Amino acid sequence: MIFEGSQNRVCYSPASFVFLRICLLLTIFLAHASPEAEAQPRGVANSKRFLDSLQRDTFRYFWDLGDNPNGLIPDRHPTPSFASIAATGFGLTAYVLGVERGYVSRPEAAERTLRTLRFFNYAPQLADAKNATGYRGFFYHFLDMKTGLRFKQVELSTIDTALLLAGMLSSQTYFNNNSGVEKEIRMLVDRIFRRVDWKWMQERKPLIAMGWQPESGFIKSDWKGYNEAMLLYILSLASPTYPVEPNAWTAWTSTYEWKEFKGYSHVNFDPLFGHQYSHIWIDFRSIRDAYMREKGIDYFENSRRATLANRAYCVENPGGFPGYGADLWGLTASDGPKDTLINGRQFFSYRARGAAATQIVDDGTIAPTAAGGSIPFTPEESLRALQVMKYRFDKKIYGSYGFKDAFNLSYPGHWFDPDYLGIDSGPILLMAENYRTNLIWNLMMRNPTIRRGLLRAGFRGGWLKGG
Repeated sequence: MIFEGSQNRVCYSPASFVFLRICLLLTIFLAHASPEAEAQPRGVANSKRFLDSLQRDTFRYFWDLGDNPNGLIPDRHPTPSFASIAATGFGLTAYVLGVERGYVSRPEAAERTLRTLRFFNYAPQLADAKNATGYRGFFYHFLDMKTGLRFKQVELSTIDTALLLAGMLSSQTYFNNNSGVEKEIRMLVDRIFRRVDWKWMQERKPLIAMGWQPESGFIKSDWKGYNEAMLLYILSLASPTYPVEPNAWTAWTSTYEWKEFKGYSHVNFDPLFGHQYSHIWIDFRSIRDAYMREKGIDYFENSRRATLANRAYCVENPGGFPGYGADLWGLTASDGPKDTLINGRQFFSYRARGAAATQIVDDGTIAPTAAGGSIPFTPEESLRALQVMKYRFDKKIYGSYGFKDAFNLSYPGHWFDPDYLGIDSGPILLMAENYRTNLIWNLMMRNPTIRRGLLRAGFRGGWLKGG
């Protein structure tokens, strides 16, 4: 190609013309070849701009939907829903992020936080099956959005209470000014945390039961095997009033299953959320308990390996599900299309999907939170997957509150969830911030409850030195 004349008229050689024609034909072919399966995001490398919009949009789920008299966060939206105490815990930490990112002012966030804490502090703690929000310091898994009382016959949930408490503890550490509002925030968190009777939940010592119901008593299952309950045990060890003994942690870790999956040796748990939730509030890099000292890694590295193994399974795609690949992956607990069998394939509605040496549950449903909640562990792979999902499927998977919960391209007609889920949006928002600024990790390093729990569990090294 050469330029001629004062007006820079472009002339092409015959060889250049043939080359350009081939490029044009290739472009037309790609543009018409299954756009839903082949379209690629524009500016995929611009992760800063992408994360800016993702966090801003996802934050609004908690801020907009938590604006009610009790400060409760609905389990899902826009489908009418009960409140989730775990999603409310994510929301309390989200308000901290909102202040730091300039989405809301500190007084606005403090007022919303105080509103929520006052509700949980004064809500009825009774053995009554209908007229209570909790009992023995624990709270029911789901609450009625209007009354704040137990929703139907759900259990008094130990893990969901722990996730709520983690959100409260982040508020306690962040709101450290001497104003009346911020003093009351700290006081209420202390009061709520102190009354949780962890010892009572040790029906089969030294492990902790998954929950309790007034109609039938303690749930017959305990928290064992690596999963999201790592946070629960750390908080129970830290209690100033009803602490469990350190042998609870030893018993918990004795049930781990260390196996190799897709070339990665790690403590297995198939849904990725179990490798994410505790890490939202605790930076496990360089700190180790006795179990991980023996293995020579830390829990952060364990989650990194679990995430890469999950992705490797999706790339291998033994089930032959459409869409799975290096840039479209992620199995975890999420919504699904329907509990049904179609053409020999079993599909599920809400289900804990995942892939590990211990178990595989896969019906072709991918959840953005699987990659999103793992951003600190696998930033390049996670961000690429999220960007591809957003730009390939557009409004089918991404809306005013960020990512909708899940999609399944193997379901007839392609299924896309119409709902956002609070417990899946929370990890995306908060782990993105930990990846970008370490905000929540740095905040919780200063929290004496978290430090006490980790030390009693036998963690040493890293930022816990001198703790």
